[in-house]
Amino acid sequence: EHGDAKSALLLELDYPKPTVPPGHALIENKFAGLNFIDTYYRSGLYRQPLPFISGQEGGGTIVEINSKTAQDEFHVGDTVVYMQFGSCAQYTAVPLEKLVKVPNDISLQLAVACMTQGLTAHYLVTDAPSSLIKSGEWCLIYSVASGTTQWAAQMAKLQGYKVIGTTSRTKQAQAEEERTCDELIVLDTVEGKTYADYNTSVDIAQRVLEITNQQGVKLILDGVGAATADISIKCLAQRGIWISFGNASGPVPPFSLLRLTPKSAYCTRPKLADYVATREELVRRSRDVFAWLQQGKIRVSVDKVFHLEDVAKGHEYLESGQSKGKILFEI
Repeated sequence: EHGDAKSALLLELDYPKPTVPPGHALIENKFAGLNFIDTYYRSGLYRQPLPFISGQEGGGTIVEINSKTAQDEFHVGDTVVYMQFGSCAQYTAVPLEKLVKVPNDISLQLAVACMTQGLTAHYLVTDAPSSLIKSGEWCLIYSVASGTTQWAAQMAKLQGYKVIGTTSRTKQAQAEEERTCDELIVLDTVEGKTYADYNTSVDIAQRVLEITNQQGVKLILDGVGAATADISIKCLAQRGIWISFGNASGPVPPFSLLRLTPKSAYCTRPKLADYVATREELVRRSRDVFAWLQQGKIRVSVDKVFHLEDVAKGHEYLESGQSKGKILFEI
């Protein structure tokens, strides 16, 4: 059933090993990644027929291949990562076209962390803005000390963008240490919580306009959702684009498109699957992210690793707003 972490998640110890259809490989998973989208499916915000195996990214070793044409690229024993439903399991059958080999000098933990968050950040700063922002122009990225936007702030700097970041006071030191923001807006936390108060502690829109000489920003990366929707619209520059890609505070409520008219602004609600829709796109983005890691141009933080039997604790930790990097499950 859908619900909170404790009521909706069940660990099964005698689940049968998957069969391997043609064109697939069987992966013995070592790690699975946790992302906010997993909580959306668990809660029922996003729909998936029940019951289902949680997790959408994982990594491990190929133990079986059902293909006569894949032997040149993949072999039994290869270490791979992937994005596919059902990664919170000992074994997952994955289409060969969704597999990515892990470079020898990148750990499996980091490689798994690169998948959903790393590739999402990649498309958010490269393709989703549709060339509406150029090098030297301002962007606004919420919550730069954790999750996907921790990656995106670093990648935005690689594109030459000037970055305004927000962070909670509890994560201020980490955000300042990472030095990915040209300007950092520090927010109080919600009383009794660990996540930022976007609506009462600081007038974010006013501060953004001050920083940009009243021009606003050309790009907004907003994974917060409901709490920041109005702020984002106010912060847009002429022909700027607001990319709403997450619902950490709840989904964005309906709004009139006329609110975008004063600045001829844009809004889009993309998803990763449409930006790795082909094998070529998946490989290109993965290679970029791996290369930036290898070259020291971006840094990745694995915050916590939970054992799979503690899956509910992992979900609760993510939803509490305490995370300061990637959360993984060890299998």
